[in-house]
This record gives sequence, C-alpha cells and structure tokens, in this order.
Amino acid sequence: MDKQKLEQIYEENASYVYKYLFCLTHDTYLAEELMQETFYEAAKGISKFRGECKISVWLCKIGKRLWFKELNRRKKQLLPLDEIEEVRSEENLEYQYLMRLEKVELFKLLHQLDDITREVMYLRLTGELSFAQIGEILGKTENWARVTFYRGKQKIVKGWKEE
Repeated sequence: MDKQKLEQIYEENASYVYKYLFCLTHDTYLAEELMQETFYEAAKGISKFRGECKISVWLCKIGKRLWFKELNRRKKQLLPLDEIEEVRSEENLEYQYLMRLEKVELFKLLHQLDDITREVMYLRLTGELSFAQIGEILGKTENWARVTFYRGKQKIVKGWKEE
C-alpha cells in the first residue's frame, strides 16, 4: 500500500483509536504510545486486512492486543505496595483521601460487573464513544451496547446506594 493511503488511514482514524486506547489505559501518554504502535503494526500488516469490518475496528483490535501485551509486561514489573511512595500536599490530603475512597468504591463496583459490561462502561464514560461505535468495536449492535450500558449503570447505582 502506498504512503499516501497509509497517511489517509492515519488521519481518518487516529482520533478514534486514541479515544479507544485512552478508555482502556486511562493514561494519555500510554494511549498515545499505543496508538503510534498500533498504526506501525497496521502498516506492517495491512495486507492481512480482509475488509470484513471497518478499518477503525481493525485498528482498535490491534490496539487492544497491544494493550494486553503491555499489561502482561507491567504485571511482571510490579513493585510491592510498601515500596511505592506517593507525594501529597498536606492541605489537600483529606480531600484526596475522600476522592480516592469514592474512586475505589466506584472501581470496586465496576469490577463486579462482567467483563463485557465493564468494557462498555469504560468505552462510553471515558472513551466518549457512541453506542454505535461501541457496538461496532465489540461486534454487537448499537441497541445491544445501549442496553448493556443502561443495565451496567443500574447495577452501579444500586451498589452505590447499598454502600
């Protein structure tokens, strides 16, 4: 494939792929790195693209595979919690503590959801993707994504009220 076509694919899909990867990673730097690596891998393997789905979906699948590869690499490098130090300002310590507790509770509730529902929630809330885009990425319908998100949201609200 010629360079112009690859540049066009990049320009048309970079933002979409970045949002998807940011949704998975919650890290702007890592999402950017994975996006670049995704397009590099796609350029190397463009001949393997069979056109059975949109190219943006194919790119997201490559990005997801790279993210899992990164997670496995990181898992091997984790430090024990007692070796990790965090810098906090004293005036915001109480606020940070309360916010952290709320985030922990929210992530606990998200973690209790089944994998596919959790992924739909992340894609919608942090990736800001439409239900149509979520359905396409996950190989489902737009309506399925909408219903799955709604049910996940109801479970989280119910869990939050029980806390």
